[in-house]
Amino acid sequence: MIYTISDLHGLELPKLKALLKKANFTDNDWLFILGDVIDRQNDGGVGILKWLLEQPNAELILGNHEAMLLACDFIFEEITDENIIKFDKHKMELLSNYMLNGGDVTLKALRNLRKQDPETLESILEYLKEAPLYETVSAGGKDFLLCHSGLDNFSPDKKLSDYTADEFIWAWPELDDRYFENVITVFGHTPTMSYGDELKGKILKTDTWIDIDVGIPYGNSPALLRLDDLEEFYL
Repeated sequence: MIYTISDLHGLELPKLKALLKKANFTDNDWLFILGDVIDRQNDGGVGILKWLLEQPNAELILGNHEAMLLACDFIFEEITDENIIKFDKHKMELLSNYMLNGGDVTLKALRNLRKQDPETLESILEYLKEAPLYETVSAGGKDFLLCHSGLDNFSPDKKLSDYTADEFIWAWPELDDRYFENVITVFGHTPTMSYGDELKGKILKTDTWIDIDVGIPYGNSPALLRLDDLEEFYL
């Protein structure tokens, strides 16, 4: 079985484990997290990142929040005169933008991790750098495209390899947008409540795409989608 979840944004690891248990997730199943594990609350998702390092059957697909963190990875470099000189206005703007988007809790947790276990910090940064922008899978007789935000500047004739990183992580689809006819695109990034109050905390399914960002940092229950039968599980 293949399960997907997205936009955990600092969800406590025990809650994720409880949801997986409720869905009867086993070592023979596979979990895809469609970006944005980090930022906004609690430990900023660092606990889940450490957990992911040890999971042979779980994979993180890059989200815009992970991309923003990686753009600020210079803050983990050793402080030298040369690095201080390179800390220019552009880097300040990157860091400020990341902090304004909820990165403060993640940076605090990563700074503490650097003091306690610098090797794990390096492993996390390498893991994020290697995270894919998308995956294609088949389950239950259907084909799926998994990515963080849907596809910006979509064209059915455009190859996936021709999309930029930003087009995979910053898209904001309209409700009447259509993607591939024979492939269901599954993504997060846009909280489903943005499409209407009646969708708050619920997975949104259309005939060509599914939005699984249920708005966890806004107090909504995390949700899993099992691709094999499109069953939804809520904590």
